[in-house]
Amino acid sequence: MPILEYHVLGPAPADAPYPDLYVSRPDFHKQMNWLDDHGYEAVTLDQLERAWYHGGALPPRPVVISFDDGYRPQFTYALPELRRHGWAGVLNLKAEGSDLYQSNIEAMIDAGWELAAHTINHLDLTELDGAQLQEEVVGSRAILRREYGVPVDDFCYPAGRFDATVIAAVEAAGYVGATTEIPGYADRNHPYELNRYEILGSQGVAGLAADLR
Repeated sequence: MPILEYHVLGPAPADAPYPDLYVSRPDFHKQMNWLDDHGYEAVTLDQLERAWYHGGALPPRPVVISFDDGYRPQFTYALPELRRHGWAGVLNLKAEGSDLYQSNIEAMIDAGWELAAHTINHLDLTELDGAQLQEEVVGSRAILRREYGVPVDDFCYPAGRFDATVIAAVEAAGYVGATTEIPGYADRNHPYELNRYEILGSQGVAGLAADLR
């Protein structure tokens, strides 16, 4: 199963520390059209996991489209673009400090998007002590569930950083799966190490197509 990873949709500021995390809106539009033209249909991780583990159904060519952190264009641009195709995305949200208003997130959930936890403070989980790790993993889920009234079944490792201790904490917290930044197709046999293709601003449609080839 391919899982795509996006960050900011729009031009990178001159002082952006990671300019390649900015995908232009025309490129994003073309990439979504390419997926649709090639028979892909976006599903959430919840839908994927129901199919993998509980006999649920998936379309013939499913793809998960995920968005990290909670940047404003994920609401203003990604939401209507995916709605145009009849799709929902996965929002990997920092529990505190995102650019999105609560009403934005509620609108995305109402449109069928899945809300997944991305910690509270976007820290490197491999460098935290036990109490800090619990706060970021368990606490982020508790905040999102309380504020939005949704299950929050999935987790996303900040900057893709994890180890065996972090995986154990995520599993113990009750998450069904967790996404990484390791390129490749996600495998049902490794639910807490789900690979994703990070889509960068330099890739364009050709780069997306190469990832999924």
